[in-house]
Amino acid sequence: MFTGIIEAIGEIKRVEQQQGDVRLTISTKGLDLSDAKLGDSIAVNGVCLTAIELTPGQFVADVSNETLSATTMGNIKAASAVNLECALQAQTRLGGHMVSGHVDGVAQITERKADARSVRFTFAMPKELARYVAQKSSVCIDGISLTVNTVDESSFSVNIVPHTLEVTTLGNRKVGDAVNLEVDVIARYLERLMMGSSQTNEVVDYKELLGESGFLPKGH
Repeated sequence: MFTGIIEAIGEIKRVEQQQGDVRLTISTKGLDLSDAKLGDSIAVNGVCLTAIELTPGQFVADVSNETLSATTMGNIKAASAVNLECALQAQTRLGGHMVSGHVDGVAQITERKADARSVRFTFAMPKELARYVAQKSSVCIDGISLTVNTVDESSFSVNIVPHTLEVTTLGNRKVGDAVNLEVDVIARYLERLMMGSSQTNEVVDYKELLGESGFLPKGH
């Protein structure tokens, strides 16, 4: 698990084709890997990758065909800047939100405009993911934990403050760029809980379930 708080901007040093999938060598620059071990998870632009080699200032990870097809990793190139975050530790402050590193889909920047000292980005998202995105909910864009400002059937907007623009790759993002999108994992689990059992054709009373789970006050 991750928090969506970017720890460093790294760089893709090498992209090697490996019998149908890809091996990446990633320069970590300011990322502290002093306590990292082989097999540890590191989020690269929001994609959870496993470190198979660790040397000072860089690590190597394999990227499966599934990940290449479902994320922007399929178009990654040498010299690309990437957001990096090490896996969440028990004593870490949860400054963002719970991020799994399992990308749900690819979104696209459709608008970038100044909003006082911030920048407002609008993203077009796959329509099948729209039901998981709500106003003031959390989303993860290229590994960055963000708060949704507005949302409609196929797009949403976020405001990016100057600090985030400076310490992540969003500062250099432009209209037309593709980004990795992970929706709030709580929304996915809640949907699954409310689906009921497909084997028993159980009908779920949403209001009753939410009340029992403490999401509605008594008497509603």
